[in-house]
Amino acid sequence: PSAQVLNRRCVEAAVMTGLALNCTINKKSLFDRKHYFYADLPAGYQITQQRVPIAVNGSLSYSLCVDNKMSQMVTKTVRIKQIQLEQDSGKSLHDDARSQTLVDLNRAGVGLMEVVMEPDMCCGEEAAAAVRELQLILQTLGSSQAIMAEGQLRVDANISVHHPGEPYGVRTEVKNINSMRFLAKAVDYEIQRQIKELENGGTVLNETRAFDSKLGCTVPMRDKEGKQDYRFMPEPNLPPLILYDAKSLPANVNHQQVVNIDWIHERLPDLPSVKRAKLVELYGILPEHSFTLVNEDGLTEFFEDVVKQTQMKPKKVIGWILSDLLSHLKQHSLTAKESPISSFLLADLLNLLENGDISSSAAKQVFEELWKGEGKTPLEIVKEKQLELIKDQEELEQICQAVIDEREKEVMAIKEGNEKVINKLIGLVRKATRGRANPLLVKQILEKKLSE
Repeated sequence: PSAQVLNRRCVEAAVMTGLALNCTINKKSLFDRKHYFYADLPAGYQITQQRVPIAVNGSLSYSLCVDNKMSQMVTKTVRIKQIQLEQDSGKSLHDDARSQTLVDLNRAGVGLMEVVMEPDMCCGEEAAAAVRELQLILQTLGSSQAIMAEGQLRVDANISVHHPGEPYGVRTEVKNINSMRFLAKAVDYEIQRQIKELENGGTVLNETRAFDSKLGCTVPMRDKEGKQDYRFMPEPNLPPLILYDAKSLPANVNHQQVVNIDWIHERLPDLPSVKRAKLVELYGILPEHSFTLVNEDGLTEFFEDVVKQTQMKPKKVIGWILSDLLSHLKQHSLTAKESPISSFLLADLLNLLENGDISSSAAKQVFEELWKGEGKTPLEIVKEKQLELIKDQEELEQICQAVIDEREKEVMAIKEGNEKVINKLIGLVRKATRGRANPLLVKQILEKKLSE
């Protein structure tokens, strides 16, 4: 095969990611060969950056909710040790039924960026929240689509346990975890397994393990027994990678031939944390609401589209987006882009509610109908199901009078000072109008009639 050539896009993506994670970008980084024999590595070595990686010493802030309550969020920070560029290996497919292993070499040799975090996390939930934030950052930057299920983002988790004040214990590495949920489970399982092992007088081995999602546990991997000697050496085909900034850029250089760190820095898009802060400021919504909007694929755009098309205040719109729309989407495993109710239809519905044409309980009924995706507009559903509020004052007064005439006992109680009983009368009027009466208006009419 011909000598390796470095892909410019990979370098730019690594620099962008380094800047987004507050790293120091090394203006000179080096490539090394890491030798090992394995079926998915046809060359017998992997090109990596063992001595001087492209970026070092960063940090990643992420939020998670306490006790599953969205209203109590805590922000934590994990230090980023380094970001290195390397070559991906192939993919081993273990076929247990035939007890054989197949090898897929399609991605072997493709550029891979490895982000190495410091051991600043204490449980699976924290690990998953940190990786989710990293995933959002990568997707925002366009460094990677970062879809875990498609192997575009994979996680190796290093786990050890120790008593407070003592040095870290022996660590195990759980390789190639391919979903956030499995990451959280694998970490928590491994922590408990190591604690049990040590409490029973055993020792934890420094080994590579895999997470078996069907069994919900980690298992030792047979393939990497014993300590590997990787026999690192400088990669002879790749010169040191030199990056420039505005100060160090040579005068008469061809811009296609160099990577300028400052140029990339100026063009960084808004990161998820900035997007959340802007949503809070712009719409007056709660920080935890902005968190959900940004973390759910396409939900921010959906929310903003609805707000643009409705008179309802953003603070009220967010309730519909999070408690009605999102819960329906989650039940059916859909993203906002796949919603059977478009932002246009939801805005239409919220306008009917805001203008006092329908009650909130009727609005929920219309929402359920819209969800069926039968192509009817909110107004058509309202007319068909006769859900519009009665706006004719006279008609309402007649219904209220009829209820008063039938309920002498309750009327007596109210006149004797038991104010709460009026709620029963309001309920009866609403029943008589099949929920089509505005409760506030009904209350006013009843109070006026009862004080005559």
